[in-house]
Amino acid sequence: MERVYIGLGSNLADPAMQLCVALDALRTLPGTRLVAVSAFYDSDPLGPADQPYYVNAVAALDSALAPLELLDALQAIERKQGRVRKAERWGPRTLDLDILLFGNRQLHEKRLTVPHYHLHARPFVLYPLAEIAPGLRLPDGRPLDELLAACPAQGLRRRSES
Repeated sequence: MERVYIGLGSNLADPAMQLCVALDALRTLPGTRLVAVSAFYDSDPLGPADQPYYVNAVAALDSALAPLELLDALQAIERKQGRVRKAERWGPRTLDLDILLFGNRQLHEKRLTVPHYHLHARPFVLYPLAEIAPGLRLPDGRPLDELLAACPAQGLRRRSES
């Protein structure tokens, strides 16, 4: 079993509900246990500004799945919840599930880069991650606190209820 951190995001079709449904689906993954979930956060969209705000969270899993097996399972959850992958990058979506960290692995494969390639620049990932994994160190040894210090929480708002 390895500790895996998953970023969740949605800005369509009742985003908070989309995250709740996705968390229920994560609980049913084979060889996997949901360990922790951050609060939900509202964040400004990346990319086109003419889209609704996002609701984001981070979940911690302990999983026996291999990285690409987990990626396939996450993409199946996205599809089940209406995700259609389009050429438009950072556009609106019902659900986005990203593998942020997979144990201490550093992977650079065609379909998967771990740690997530924009982890360091995304407050909607870093702040929820720090909430459930204080003191975390990245696979390269950098403390999460160092990334937080360099990434202001601009546009990020913690929801009072999740």
